[in-house]
Amino acid sequence: MHQVLKAKRRSRRRQSPGPRPSVSSEEPAAPSSSLQASVLVLNRQYTAVHVVTARRAFGLLYRELAEVIHVDQGSFGTYSFHSWREVSELLAEEKQPHDDWIRTVSFEIRVPRVIRLLGFDRVPRQRLNLNRRNVLARDAHVCQYCGERFPTPQLSVDHVVPRSRGGQTTWENVVCACLACNIRKGGQTPKEAKMLLIHRPTRPKRNPLLLLKLHNPKYASWRTWLEGVLGDVGVGD
Repeated sequence: MHQVLKAKRRSRRRQSPGPRPSVSSEEPAAPSSSLQASVLVLNRQYTAVHVVTARRAFGLLYRELAEVIHVDQGSFGTYSFHSWREVSELLAEEKQPHDDWIRTVSFEIRVPRVIRLLGFDRVPRQRLNLNRRNVLARDAHVCQYCGERFPTPQLSVDHVVPRSRGGQTTWENVVCACLACNIRKGGQTPKEAKMLLIHRPTRPKRNPLLLLKLHNPKYASWRTWLEGVLGDVGVGD
């Protein structure tokens, strides 16, 4: 792809009638959603170690602590902040629906999906944390009693066997529940509350938050680097 991009740059120089007009300082700033887009971070050995926001990723790139890994048609190229800025000029000619872009006063740059740290070799422990966001992600934000999908603020984590009855906080005893169903169940078991569980809770085989991300087309390129990753890598909601 790098050769193709260089060829396009040469073609644009020949066709360009003159210098490009500067971007007005009155243009709107980049949407906060683009700065909050997720970026997969690899260590120097190309192992996935973390997920950060685009804002954090650009900070690492600008300080030359990381490089962009851009996947295209089964192969990938590496780019510094400045070369990625040049690549973004070419990619901007054919923007894709799932791309995220950051617009500054003087240029526009595409949010990379993957970056690689240039001086970090550590490999994170394969650990899957049992916490609220992972439980909600495992259950796909669907209440396990009424079967309805809810936004995060309207969901809670319910102990199938209540803690007051000796229930433990384990993957096999916690489920995603809407606030109404959680209140209705109270300190009872599902049988006592005459409520049925849609699915029997189990420990997930893969990181549920990463699986949710991979269902989003914009993060499809992550699949190359996440094969065999079971634990948390710092991915957020």
